[in-house]
Amino acid sequence: MRINRLFIFAVCHISLMIMAALSIAADLQTVRHVSDGDTIILQNGQTIRYIGINAPEIAHENRPAQPYGPDAGKLNQEKVLAKQVRLEWDVEKTDQYGRKLAYVFLSDGTFVNQAMVEAGLAYFMPTPPNTHYNELLLKAQRQAMQARRGVWQNWKDKFEIYIGHRHSRRFHVSSCPLGQKISARNRVPFHRKWDAYWDGYYPCQKCMKSKDPAIRIQYSEEQR
Repeated sequence: MRINRLFIFAVCHISLMIMAALSIAADLQTVRHVSDGDTIILQNGQTIRYIGINAPEIAHENRPAQPYGPDAGKLNQEKVLAKQVRLEWDVEKTDQYGRKLAYVFLSDGTFVNQAMVEAGLAYFMPTPPNTHYNELLLKAQRQAMQARRGVWQNWKDKFEIYIGHRHSRRFHVSSCPLGQKISARNRVPFHRKWDAYWDGYYPCQKCMKSKDPAIRIQYSEEQR
């Protein structure tokens, strides 16, 4: 009787392991095309936008490539093109352009979103309510900043007042009407963009585009 029970237990355990392996395999998708540093197209035609990051743009639609855009696209291509990836979702699963929003993992466990930020070829862009890996992505950005990788290697900053919103995690120039509307309890002041990035904030797409051409890489994707 004891042997039969052990045999049944072993069979059930093996069956569960097989089912789990099949489930993981079913979740893997092959990458057919890499659009840039934060967007891919799967074999089934589905467009995937990486959650929580924003990479410099490559040349498209008569617009020149932005600094580090080709590097970001190349790194993303090296990591995922023609490979199988596992997609992980968060609260919001699509953006306003109909693209699926996902955290992207290679079959060996590599977290691609994190790898792009860690290489300094994408910025951490908090996008509430999709916040599951915010701490990990911010840590990756700080590592890139400290090591002066990619976009951070020739960083130039100047003293200026910026206003952050502690909930939206966006920061604005002091003259921005949106920034001025932030209530006192939600207002977070910064004296350098570097400090705002370090604390996990991301620039307002409206107020800084015309003020700082070097920062345009952070807005074109949002405006598409």
